[in-house]
Amino acid sequence: MSTRMAGRRKSNNIATSGREHPSFRIRAVNLGGWLVTEGWIKPSLFDGIVNKDFLDGTQLQFKSVTTGKYLCAEQGGGSIIVANRTAASGWETFRLWRINETAFNFRVFDKQFIGLDTRGNGIDIVATSEAPGNSDTFEILRDADDKNRVRIKAPNGYYLQAKTEEQVTADSIESEGWGDDDPSVFVMTVAGRLEGEFQVTNGYGPEKAPQVMREHWNTFIVEKDFEFISQHGLNAVRIPVGWWIASDPTPPPPFVGGSLASLDKAFLWAEKYGLKVIIDLHAAPGSQNGWEHSGTRDGSQEWGKTDETINQTIFIIEFLTARYAKRPSLYAVELINEPLSPGATLSSVIKYYKAGYAAVRRHTWTAFVVMSNRLGPMEPRELFPMASGLWRSVIDVHYYNLFEDKFNNLTVQQNIDFVYNNRSSQLNHVTTSNGPLTFVGEWVAEWQVNGATKEDYQRFAKAELEVYGRATFGWAYWTLKNVNKHWSLEWMICNGYIKL
Repeated sequence: MSTRMAGRRKSNNIATSGREHPSFRIRAVNLGGWLVTEGWIKPSLFDGIVNKDFLDGTQLQFKSVTTGKYLCAEQGGGSIIVANRTAASGWETFRLWRINETAFNFRVFDKQFIGLDTRGNGIDIVATSEAPGNSDTFEILRDADDKNRVRIKAPNGYYLQAKTEEQVTADSIESEGWGDDDPSVFVMTVAGRLEGEFQVTNGYGPEKAPQVMREHWNTFIVEKDFEFISQHGLNAVRIPVGWWIASDPTPPPPFVGGSLASLDKAFLWAEKYGLKVIIDLHAAPGSQNGWEHSGTRDGSQEWGKTDETINQTIFIIEFLTARYAKRPSLYAVELINEPLSPGATLSSVIKYYKAGYAAVRRHTWTAFVVMSNRLGPMEPRELFPMASGLWRSVIDVHYYNLFEDKFNNLTVQQNIDFVYNNRSSQLNHVTTSNGPLTFVGEWVAEWQVNGATKEDYQRFAKAELEVYGRATFGWAYWTLKNVNKHWSLEWMICNGYIKL
């Protein structure tokens, strides 16, 4: 323990566990969809993209009209492409890497790319490339009358065809028909989409993306929003940022510069209206969870698998902390948002949290350090042995009555009871006298109930506010603005659904 730390604890009569019991509780709102894109929050942001059905990470499945079977990467990758599967799952799903509005790479289950067998006859289709090259670039041509019927043009100028269930080649010439007797025709199914920062910037391309994103940053969240927040019972904002912000103004393509200037303005506005700021690293290098809000290209989760991604993330945290450490509104730094287990292993997360905490403390002893619990299979107190001994440490838990089958058929009252009973018990479990502070960093007054009345929503929101208000650090609603009304705290306040 440093002498500076020891002195601070002694002067404030704080227990040596590092636990502090602030009388101030965060009542925050997340500024989601602003500096880290999430298409479902503002779908119109994607409206100007040409061929926007085919963004990075789009999951496609192709059924041959002649074999009646799906294209498949044999063994998940590293071998040939066949057309012999009666049902589509992981090996039969191809993830797009978008080169431009007409050219794409196809990534298979084991992360190789499909392409021409250049070591063989030059027309067989294989999935052996670890990194895409010229022989792995394809075009997708759609039937004008049925957008789900497609041909796939290979880099040799010919089209893919399923000659047999075991032989897929690129040697079909262009045909005018789209009938079921043409082996170059496939029925395409979109099995999944991503609409995050990578998708929007790569979708618009290097010429248009800077203009589109800066217009978004300058208009989606403005100074008046901070004034609104300060006038309606809130005292803080949690601001999600992406790892590329630390490379501003010239981040690696396809990301574009400008988000750092917006974060600078947010600090000015927060100070003007007396609000605290929680910086939240929402998107980490390599993606910590494979979801669109983590900046992923194709849904892969690579963060934490190597020291390189951890070291890059430490650099980003240090950059942000050093930049804002002297700002009076900086209240906390959240080291990473929602690492997903088991991909993000407990050992990699703890290793990073220790180093990330040290990076923050090199610049400030007053800011809290927030550590997000892993999502997925995990033990809610798994971070306690590490975090309990750290000064001003906070554990972030996210509570949604959504995204799990158990919520699908709950009634209004059952949802409310779940908050009062189950959520209360879960929060109590991670709130201990000698552990880190607790923060419900994301929650929303939305559920799976159909036809709920305004009064139903009011009762649900009241229950959540009552229970989550017991968190020793505070809570943050997801999010301030959203086209989905109940996800917009601004709309919920203005329309009387939530009163703070």
